[in-house]
Parts: sequence; C-alpha cells; structure tokens
Amino acid sequence: MSSNKSATLYPDLSLTLTEAGTGRPCLILHGGGGPATVAGLSSHLARTAHAITPVHPGWDGTHRPGWLTGIDDLALAYLHYLQDRGLRDVLVVGSSIGGWTAAEMAVRDTAGIITGLVLIDPVGVHVEAEPIRDFFALDALGVAEYAWHDSARFHRDPETLPAAQVALQRDNMATLRVLAGDPYMHDPKLLRRLRRVDVPALLLWGASDRIVTPAYGAAYAEAFSSGRLHVVPEAGHLPQLERPEETFAAIDGYLRETSADPVGARSPGNVSRGR
Repeated sequence: MSSNKSATLYPDLSLTLTEAGTGRPCLILHGGGGPATVAGLSSHLARTAHAITPVHPGWDGTHRPGWLTGIDDLALAYLHYLQDRGLRDVLVVGSSIGGWTAAEMAVRDTAGIITGLVLIDPVGVHVEAEPIRDFFALDALGVAEYAWHDSARFHRDPETLPAAQVALQRDNMATLRVLAGDPYMHDPKLLRRLRRVDVPALLLWGASDRIVTPAYGAAYAEAFSSGRLHVVPEAGHLPQLERPEETFAAIDGYLRETSADPVGARSPGNVSRGR
C-alpha cells in the first residue's frame, strides 16, 4: 500500500513523495517527463523493497526555490533527505536526468549511504563522439522519433491534449531548462569523477535511444569503477515504459546479484563489466 507524504528539507523546500513497500530503501528518481514515467517501476520495486519516489521540485506544480538551479543542487537535496531519514544501504534508481542526479549523488556520498545504482538511459556526462540530442529543439513529433523505438505508438499530438496537461508539460520543461539547460544536459566534471564511485552501477539502455545512444551509455558505464551496461532491445529512452518486463527483469537480476552476499556481493570485484 502506498502513501503520499511531504518532507521538509529546508525552510523553503519540501519534497512531495510517495512511499510503498518494505525492505531495502530504494530511491526512484524520474526524468524530464515527470513522476508518471517511473510509476510502474516504483510499483514493481515496492514488491520487494521500500520504494521512495519523490517529485523533483518544480515538476507537476511543486515548488522550486530560487536557489535550486542545477542537478547538483537536486542531488545534494536528496542526499540530505536520506541523511535526515537515517537511511542506509540505499539503492538509487534514476531515469534520464534522474539517473544523472543519482550519479551526482554517488560522487558526493562520503557517508556510504548509497550501496547500489541503477541508471536508466541517463544523461549527465560529456562523451566527445556521442553528443546528446538537443531535446529542447525538438517538437513533439521529433521527441517521439528520437526517444521511442515505436514512435507511432507513443507520439501524442499536443493539439489533442487537455489545455491543463499542455500547461503542466510546458512548466515541467521550463524547470528542466533551468536545471539542465546550461551546460546542456551534462556536468563537464562528472565523467572523470565517476571513477571514484565504487558501488556497483547497472546502466540500462534502450537499443533505439537516439537522445543518448547506447554508445554514449557504454562510455558512461566504463567511467565507473564497477559499471555494467545492459541494452534493452526494441526500446528507446524510457525502456521502463516501452519494455517494462525486460527492464524489470534486468533490475531484479541486479538486485539478486548485489544482495546475495551481505559482505562481499556489493564489492566492485563482484560486478562484471558485461556488454
């Protein structure tokens, strides 16, 4: 059973979040499309874990304080939330900019709170040979063509949507531009810093993603001291929506692998760099 909650981090920042399930704490971070893009993933993880799914400040009508202007601010806010709750052995799962946020959290986690990472088609690093598609330059049809394997199935003409939904999406994109627009969708220092992250990182990638390609994902995974890339066929930027069974199975396998031995299963040497 899930519950909606609010957590106050600072006088001018409260998190809106949903919690469900029991077991290992699992923080689930959505991408630019909002919390609906990870709702099914959260429900799946709540079967075996304590799933905590926040709404990023500024999305879906939530308040974003003026000082929260970058993904690094968001990462620190979530780290402070985990610290304030006294949570340990936390798995962080992030999609797109949520994956970027998770990576930024991991490089700043000096207390060892985070013990696992699952990053789903994350942005956040600069790979010279694999530039990130300029999402803001795309119209709705362009987003569908670059972000989905089956663009005809997932394309939604804005003209057919309710005005309130269009306004909400516009506000979400404005927040995305503030947090990730300059430099565009990456932290120039992050790729180098990932080598210091020694928790096992599973990077899940849609084979048909043309926002950030699987080759970009391979470079991302290689940057971690213990990273592995798993490509999901017939999926684009949001494989948890296009191919949920395959995506959830890969995450379940990662959880079994990293939880088998409480002492040694989460050491870097026990997670291979599969390709």
